Amino acid sequence: MSFRAILTRSIAMVALSAAIAPWAQAQVRGTPGATDSVIFPDSRQLPIPTPPFAGAIMPSVRDSTPAWPPQVAAPEGAPNVLLILTDDVGFGAPATFGGVVPTPALDRVAQAGLRYTQFHTTALCSPTRAALLTGRNHHSVGFGNISELSTAFPGYNSIIPPETANVAATLRQNGFSTAWFGKNHNVPPWEANPVGPFTNWPIGQGYDYFYGFVGGDTSQWQPGNLFRNTTAIHPYIGQPGWNLSTAMADDAIQHIRTQSSVAPSRPWFIHYAPGGTHAPHQPPPEWIARFAGQFDGGWEVLRQRIFANQQRLGVIPANAQLPAWPDFLPSWESLTPDARRLLTRQVEVYAAFLAYTDHEIGRVIQAVEDLGQINNTLIIYISGDNGGSAEGSMNGTMNEVAYFNGAAFTVEQMMPFLDAWGGDRTYNHMAVPWTFAFNTPYRWTKQIASHLGGIRNGMAISWPARITDRGGIRTQFHHVIDVVPTILEALGVPQPDQVNGIAQRPIEGVSMAYSWDRANIAAPSRRRTQYFEILGNRGIYHDGWMASTTPPSPPWDSTSPRPADVVNGYQWELYNLTEDPTQVNNLAAAQPARLRSMQDMFLMEATRYQVLPLDNSLLTRMIAPRPGPAAGRRQFVYSGPVSAIQASAAPNILNRSYRITAQVEVPAGGANGMVVTQGGRFSGWGLYLREGRPVFTMNLLGLHRPQWVSPTALPPGTHSIVFDWTMAPQGGPFGRGGSGTLSVNGQQVAQQALPQTLPFTWAWDETFDVGSDTGTSVHDTDYQSPFPFTGRIQRVTVDLGESTITPESLRAAAEAAARAAEAARAQPAAAPARRN
Repeated sequence: MSFRAILTRSIAMVALSAAIAPWAQAQVRGTPGATDSVIFPDSRQLPIPTPPFAGAIMPSVRDSTPAWPPQVAAPEGAPNVLLILTDDVGFGAPATFGGVVPTPALDRVAQAGLRYTQFHTTALCSPTRAALLTGRNHHSVGFGNISELSTAFPGYNSIIPPETANVAATLRQNGFSTAWFGKNHNVPPWEANPVGPFTNWPIGQGYDYFYGFVGGDTSQWQPGNLFRNTTAIHPYIGQPGWNLSTAMADDAIQHIRTQSSVAPSRPWFIHYAPGGTHAPHQPPPEWIARFAGQFDGGWEVLRQRIFANQQRLGVIPANAQLPAWPDFLPSWESLTPDARRLLTRQVEVYAAFLAYTDHEIGRVIQAVEDLGQINNTLIIYISGDNGGSAEGSMNGTMNEVAYFNGAAFTVEQMMPFLDAWGGDRTYNHMAVPWTFAFNTPYRWTKQIASHLGGIRNGMAISWPARITDRGGIRTQFHHVIDVVPTILEALGVPQPDQVNGIAQRPIEGVSMAYSWDRANIAAPSRRRTQYFEILGNRGIYHDGWMASTTPPSPPWDSTSPRPADVVNGYQWELYNLTEDPTQVNNLAAAQPARLRSMQDMFLMEATRYQVLPLDNSLLTRMIAPRPGPAAGRRQFVYSGPVSAIQASAAPNILNRSYRITAQVEVPAGGANGMVVTQGGRFSGWGLYLREGRPVFTMNLLGLHRPQWVSPTALPPGTHSIVFDWTMAPQGGPFGRGGSGTLSVNGQQVAQQALPQTLPFTWAWDETFDVGSDTGTSVHDTDYQSPFPFTGRIQRVTVDLGESTITPESLRAAAEAAARAAEAARAQPAAAPARRN
């Protein structure tokens, strides 16, 4: 057989194999082999293999036909997608859903499309975000809780498995540009460091570009955990008035413009997740001024106004009742004049933050319109990843880090910060009763997955080219896991069975696209059943009924005891949501058989979706050991400047004895600057030279800053600086006191004892740094960040002693809390006291 015959037969065999390959059903546009030829995979296996060569290969290039492989492209005419998710916004906060805070961007989406009034989240941050971007329940993707509370069970380990790919991974391999702006609370804590691995960062999950912060929250003025892709950035340095909300919108707008200029035919998917309105509430001062005096009537008046607005707008059922004001919350009239001044300032700042956040979102939407793309852009704007947050305590807080250390402030302690509220000197949150008002008409708050106040959020969807019932309202019961299948159906992209060689678990959500046409305004919801669970609080919805556990402890008290028996120690309630949409009439006693049936249904769903084992622990779980670069290490050595190391990858000096040793060189003329630090203005510690003198500062929530200071400056030369902390031999496992000693070149220069330290965490949005201090300073009057060390750091060593946090101590703490819970339940309820 001649060479030409052999070659012809080989080409025919290749063509035959092409007919059965995974790309056989792909849609090719343009002339095959041409430079403008594109292919839409239309495949459930991603990525598709390289298509067969469309040209001809002969022995000589002169007799051969060249052909370029087609470029992967989205379906013809596919829309862009802008998926917006705000943070900690109660159902009744935005004006779009009856609130008193103007939200014109959300209004704009609703007026151009639809409002969904029975849309649900998970009641907590990381879980909602993981469910939103994967289309699976939060426990199914390892996020039964926030990443900082992860445990070693599949439903709680904070690792989104490759079997449940992010929607961006699907879209990127179907020809879409993908980007993420803002909050990412889904990186396992131990991987939030400068060296990765980055598999679970946005760029490892299918996003071409990431600009945002990694963690639960951040300062809007000086974010210490801000990244571009995987590189830590600090763009606020030398930029007075810089604010992350505006900077993020600027970056997103520039990204969209660049994308549209360079590749105008390539549609984009953008996840836009600002930090607002999670604490700290930090809008610019001019936004705060707009709300002066608007809340002077107090929280009861506010909720009445919101409820009346909701009735007028039709965003709540006509038969909805406004629940009674809870007896565990104070009335506005019971407050002292100082308390009213403080609490009014808090809510003015919160309202300003919500309005400002929506304004910046509006700038991004306007940029899409200015580019002529608004008609074919699917915008999904979810107002809050859970209900409003009650983590600010009854009085509010000037420093949210206190909440996670089981501490709260009095009105008297906070009054000096009244005028500074919302600026960079506070890490602020508002009082619990305001949160209840902004969750109107629903009961409870964020963290409470059993009640609608924790899980019901407003959502608006627009797509002018497809959704024509403009300004319509939809009341079908839906959940955050229904967003991904809605997007895929809208784009014409199949749900993948395989991504990057990994077989995919089925998406657990259902598409909401059936509800878009006006003819389906009253169509039955295609979501009939949905479970909810966070921190042991749980509920189950089925065909208009909801069974809910009674919250045993309030979310604003992080140290309050919880039932030792998380499975059987909770009371249950039962509601007919069709007749009682705000969960006012508990039917548990009247219909025990139905309640038992729904409890059984919850257990079946919990088994199916990795909810078990149930766990209601909070602060003890925060400090439980986790894997990563710090796991099992007793010594950490740094041979020069490093920065942006988040807490789970850094040495943890809490609840143990430790020694910090720094070998430094001081040049002629002396040296100043940061040697090693963690945290910042709102809690942390630092070893530095000030006026040439070694100083160790411990910042305990900004209330107390004990210092160990050398009386003399270091002369030029090499020096050894040591800070030794010896924990007291007796005491509880959390926050035990001890004695600190500062030594220079082997000579003690300062010593003092402290009765206690912090029990659970330093400021989480700021990092561990050597040679400078990113973010904010641990002592503002001593220095201002970044305060680089002007000498040379030879070595910094952190040696850790035994921790008091052991399985035995955690078990003992849990048992003590359970005993306290039983004792508390045995006491008669006390009347609310006058708030100070």
